[in-house]
Amino acid sequence: MTSIEENEPEPILINKAKKTFKQGTNVENTIECLVQGEFILINEFYNDGIALLQDLHNYLKRKLPNKSFKDQQDYRSEYFKLSNLILVEITDQKLCAKKSPSIGWLKKFYPENNHFYLTFPQIQGLNSAWQWYKNGVSLPVLRNKLHPYYGVYFPTRFDHLILFDNWLKRYKGPKKTVIEVGVGSGVLALQMLQHGFQKVYATDINPNAIIGLKEFMGTTKLSRKMELDLGNLFGKWEKQTELIVFNPPWLPKSHDLGSIDDAIYYDKTLFSDFFIAAKKRLLPNGKLIVIFSNLAQIANLTTEHPIKKELASGNRFQLERCLKKSVKTASTKTKRGQNLRSLEEVELWVLTNS
Repeated sequence: MTSIEENEPEPILINKAKKTFKQGTNVENTIECLVQGEFILINEFYNDGIALLQDLHNYLKRKLPNKSFKDQQDYRSEYFKLSNLILVEITDQKLCAKKSPSIGWLKKFYPENNHFYLTFPQIQGLNSAWQWYKNGVSLPVLRNKLHPYYGVYFPTRFDHLILFDNWLKRYKGPKKTVIEVGVGSGVLALQMLQHGFQKVYATDINPNAIIGLKEFMGTTKLSRKMELDLGNLFGKWEKQTELIVFNPPWLPKSHDLGSIDDAIYYDKTLFSDFFIAAKKRLLPNGKLIVIFSNLAQIANLTTEHPIKKELASGNRFQLERCLKKSVKTASTKTKRGQNLRSLEEVELWVLTNS
């Protein structure tokens, strides 16, 4: 197999002079420069960048409404655009600003690049990802910690994982092979192996998901129980199986918010393409498991439920059952989506061949 190239932030090489920001600088003028599309360099202290991002949040809160879920998406899109004009200089794989964190990804991803810039949000993302990767993440459905690779979505909410785990406990069907589409950080695949599945064939379009899981498994027995392929939907896996598992994005895509959000937002053809391909790979008595949520409907982002649509008009699958679980109440510290969380349900759809 040819080696897979990682996805990492693209180094920014800029020769022209840049405006700088430190706490005490005129914030209004700095934000106006960002709005005009100019780069701003953080070159004194790392915390100056954190302060400027907070100033940017305050500016956007005054400028943009924040009443609906759609408003929140618009806010995120504008914040993404402006915040990614704030730069940090990197020399010899270290951040130049004083009191910056030490980020192991810089040596791992840019061993030959001794001078370049990245955006401040990219640096924040690299720093957070390094802590998760180094220290591990505990999930209630897994025995061991997960060590998610940079740029790979991993769950921070667990209701759907618990719903899937409860279904696995009651599953009495064959456990010889299963295909998981979109393996991500590997949580569902690891759950299935914990529940006695002999072989998981998994795919992902994100090379970092494949690289990260291969590194995580190493040469342990896990590496013999899980086979991975970098590819869209089912990738190279053509052989029919008794079980297919898919935890797709739950929201229709409306903005470009960065590659990691590909795990959260789906495009118009994802579900129709998936169901067509799944039909070819499911054994006659096999089951198709789709994990979803009613979030898009209760947020008024769409009236269309892609799984209900498939059952109504696809003529490929029949509904065996749909399990639902109310989402755990959001933390009182979380302001965004409090009203939606009280209405949200995660769903586990069990479909069989028609």
